[in-house]
Amino acid sequence: MLVHSARGRWAAWAVFAVLFVPLFALPLIVIAAASFSTNWSGALPSGPTTGHYAAAVRGESLQALTTSLVTAVTASVLALVTGAWAALAAASLGRRGRRVLDALFVLPVAVPSVVVGLAVLVAFSQPPFLLNGTRWIVILAHTVLVTAFAYQSVSAAVQRLDPVYEQAAAGLGAGPARVLLRVKLPLLLPSLNAAAGLCFALSMGELSATMMLYPPDWMPLPVLVFTATDRGSLFTGSAIAVVLMATTLLVLLAASRLRTRATYR
Repeated sequence: MLVHSARGRWAAWAVFAVLFVPLFALPLIVIAAASFSTNWSGALPSGPTTGHYAAAVRGESLQALTTSLVTAVTASVLALVTGAWAALAAASLGRRGRRVLDALFVLPVAVPSVVVGLAVLVAFSQPPFLLNGTRWIVILAHTVLVTAFAYQSVSAAVQRLDPVYEQAAAGLGAGPARVLLRVKLPLLLPSLNAAAGLCFALSMGELSATMMLYPPDWMPLPVLVFTATDRGSLFTGSAIAVVLMATTLLVLLAASRLRTRATYR
């Protein structure tokens, strides 16, 4: 921390606790407590049970979790490839070209995600690109929504690259493709890993656009959380939400391990 005095550090930690506990920790604690309860009529929950988790890890819930994982992984890979390619291409453009490309990739996050869902629905509900009613329209919408974050992350890393490495490799006779594969991409690996983790987390929690697009046989887990709570099954919905958070956190922890190893390469 940039605070050097003991009193200042204690004050900083106190401010952090005051802001973190009610804004971030308390909602998560409430959801976790509700997932183990059958009733909550007083200040604290009652009727402890693990039955909600038994329903949250089998049947429809397990299928929805698998759907979310497949959607998030596929969308993250597509977004990472597209965003990284665009970021590398933007580095060779002039300032005006980079601004235009930045605006194009930031546009999907500058508007509500429900607008993106509607745009995808309208664009791909007619031949020759008829995707409405299939899983691919959900994956496409998620890809559009998260590509901006992959592009921004990789673009920032590309701008920080020292051109000396590329010039040295070219001076030793390496062609553009070899420089890209053996020099640029290894140097960008930590940023690529971080971008993939961010895209995955955002896709796992995406709801607004998904509600407009998902077919009955491709229901992601956030939609199941919404439908469960909408039917009044708050405690079951809380258990499903905890499963969603735990799964996302485990994947992000695994990605952080890979990023740490890549940093020391």
